[in-house]
Amino acid sequence: MFFVTICCQRRRLNPLCSETTAAVIFETARRYHADRRWYLRLLLLMPDHLDMTIGIEGDASLSNIIRDFKRATARFGKVRWQRNFFDHRIRRDESLQEKEDYVRENPIRAGLIKRDDAWPFVLATEDCEGRGD
Repeated sequence: MFFVTICCQRRRLNPLCSETTAAVIFETARRYHADRRWYLRLLLLMPDHLDMTIGIEGDASLSNIIRDFKRATARFGKVRWQRNFFDHRIRRDESLQEKEDYVRENPIRAGLIKRDDAWPFVLATEDCEGRGD
């Protein structure tokens, strides 16, 4: 399992949190999940970056998967991503749930919503079709 952050080329703008762009990103993420390119647990959009937790097969290249995802979302969603991305492998002694709770609280910490509000730009495993499990 990996925790991944992908940032937009121009930080502090809001290219990701629009219904049109979110729809492209979420549909691409669902397709990757359905095609078993990754196992998506959580994807959350912030105005200028996304955070996600994903699993990949042991012989798969995380760099290639993220590169292809960025290309697809750039082409169809007109997102301009930074060249690289941040990844952190979640080890057995770390809590995946703690990491995902942290990600889900990003909009609250950023002052975008109040604690009791729902953030509309989140996709979780249960929202994916064709996950094959």
